Amino acid sequence: MAGRLSLPEVDLSCPICCDIFREPVVLKCSHSFCSPCLQQYWSHGRSRDCPMCRNQSVDDPVPSLTLKNLCEAYVQESEGLEETGGGGGGELYCDPGEMCVLHGEKLKLFCLPDQEPICVVCHTSRKHKQHDCCPVSEAVVDVKDKMKSALDSLQEKKDAFDKMKKNYEDAVEHIQVQAQFVQRRTHEEFEKLHMFLRVEEEARMEALRREEEQKSRVMMQKIEEITGEITSLSESIKHLEEELALEGVFVLQNCKRTLARANCPVENPIMAPGLLIDVAKYLGSLKFHVWEKMHNTVKYTPVTLDPNTAAPWLILSDDLTSVCDSDVKQKLPDNPERFNPDTAVLGREGFTSGKHSWEVSVGDNQAWVVGVAKESVVRKEKVSSVLKNGYLCVYFYHKMYFAGTSPLTRLTLKRNPQKVRVLLDCDKGKVSFYDPQDNSNIYTFKHAITEKVFPYFWVGCQQCPLIVEPLEVSVKALGYC
Repeated sequence: MAGRLSLPEVDLSCPICCDIFREPVVLKCSHSFCSPCLQQYWSHGRSRDCPMCRNQSVDDPVPSLTLKNLCEAYVQESEGLEETGGGGGGELYCDPGEMCVLHGEKLKLFCLPDQEPICVVCHTSRKHKQHDCCPVSEAVVDVKDKMKSALDSLQEKKDAFDKMKKNYEDAVEHIQVQAQFVQRRTHEEFEKLHMFLRVEEEARMEALRREEEQKSRVMMQKIEEITGEITSLSESIKHLEEELALEGVFVLQNCKRTLARANCPVENPIMAPGLLIDVAKYLGSLKFHVWEKMHNTVKYTPVTLDPNTAAPWLILSDDLTSVCDSDVKQKLPDNPERFNPDTAVLGREGFTSGKHSWEVSVGDNQAWVVGVAKESVVRKEKVSSVLKNGYLCVYFYHKMYFAGTSPLTRLTLKRNPQKVRVLLDCDKGKVSFYDPQDNSNIYTFKHAITEKVFPYFWVGCQQCPLIVEPLEVSVKALGYC
C-alpha cells in the first residue's frame, strides 16, 4: 500500500485490515470491524476481546446496516470517479510512516508499557499480548498533554535561568559601584591620615626650627661674651709684654697698676648645659608617640554593618555605623545574604565563642529591633524577629517594649533608654540588654549558641537612625614587673 489516507477513507476503514468495511459489525464497546476480520482475529486468540480496547465481548457482534450503506455508497462513488479519471478507486492509501514495518498493518494502537505505536497483529503477539494498550488517537492526546506539561516546565526553568542571568548582570554592575565606593572612601580615609601626618610632621618641624633658632641665638650671645673677654685679655697680655720689654727703673714706674690689671680675677669659661638640640625628644619612639596622638582622631566601632545584608529600603552611612529606613527601594542584587522584604541588616562579623559587646544609640527612633540573629534565619520572607525564628532581640514598637520570646514578653522600663548595650556571652549561652545610663538590665536571654550569630538591626523609622556607638581606645606601653 502507498499514498496517504483521506479523511473519509479513515472513517470507513476497518482497524484490522485497513480496507473499506466488508460486512461491518459493531461490538458492545462501540468499536466496529469487518465481520470476517473479527472472526479471524478471534480464531488466533483465546478470548473474545475487542482488538482495540481489549474489553471482553460476551454477546455476538451486531451487524451495522448504517455503516454498511455508507461503505457501499463510498465504493460506488469511488468507482464513478475512477471511470471519469478523477479518483483512485476504492483502494485505501496509507502513509508508510503509519504502517507497521513487521506486519504491514496500520498502527492503530499504542502500547503503554513500551510507549510505542503497534498494529492489531502486534497486539496479539507474544511481545505485547499482556500489555495495556489504548487507541492511537487517545495516546496522542495524552502524549501531547505530557509534552505541554514538559514544555511548561522547561519554560519555567528557562525563565528562572533568565532571571538569574539578569541578577548576575545586575550584580556585575553593583560590584563596579561597590568598588568605586570603596576606592573613594579609602582615599578619603587615607587622606585624613595623610593630613594628620602632614600636620604632625609640620608641627614637629616647626618646633625643631624654633628650638634651633632659640639655641643658636643663645650660642651667639655666648660667643659675643667670650669674644669680649678674649679682647680684654689680649689687651692685658699686650700691655704686660710691653712692660716686660722695659729696662731698669722704667719697669718699676707702672708696675703697681700693671700687676693690678694683670691680676684682675677672670673666671674660666664653662659651657652651659642644655644648649644643644634635644634630638632624642624628636626621634625617640617617634612612630609610637605619633600613633599615641593619632588615636584621639581615630574612631573604632565594635560592629560594622554589612551592606550586602541590608534590605533595599535601608540607607547606611558611608562609615557603615548607622542605618535608617526610607521610602525608596534601591536597585540592589537580590543575593542570598540580603534581607528582602524585611528592613533589617546584620553586622559583618559573626560569633560562635567568647564575650562580645556593643552599644546602639536608638535616640527617638519609634520602631526598632536590636539583638543577634542566627546565620540560618530566613531572609527572603517577612517573619517576626522572635526566638523561634532564630532571633534573640528586644523590640520598641507602638511605644511599647518587648523581648522577642515566643510569645512576646512585654517589658516595663523606668524610662525610655537612649542607648541599648548588648552583651553576648557565647560560651554561657546568654544575651543581655542594658541601659548604659544606669546599667539597669532590660532583659536577658538564656539560649545555647549552637551556630554562628550576628549583630542584628531592624529599623522602621526614617527620621532617626540606629547608630553603633564607637568605643574609647587607648594606647599604652606595657612595662616589666
